[in-house]
Amino acid sequence: QVQLQESGGGLVHAGGSLTLSCGVSENILNFNYMSWYRQAPGKQREFVASMSIGGTTNYADSANERFAISRDNVANTLYLQMNSLKPEDTAIYYCNARLLSRNNWGQGTQVTVSS
Repeated sequence: QVQLQESGGGLVHAGGSLTLSCGVSENILNFNYMSWYRQAPGKQREFVASMSIGGTTNYADSANERFAISRDNVANTLYLQMNSLKPEDTAIYYCNARLLSRNNWGQGTQVTVSS
């Protein structure tokens, strides 16, 4: 089973930036979609951004024009560059690898944005 390991979370002031990484234990191109989700305290997990095997990206409205998803096919790593962070971006961020209907999740990395 694939292993996903997120890193790069932390505490940042509003307006700051962070880059999250997700290391994938096998070929990242084995998956139809690689995505980032997040879950804030007391809320359901929500979609943030995705990239298809062909490179097509998709973003939640809340992330559009502030976040950028990318991947390194050689290093088998998924990234999420987050700019202009807001307190409402505070959440645990999860990496997701999907093959057909099978979802694989990482353990998550905490992002805290102070006002």
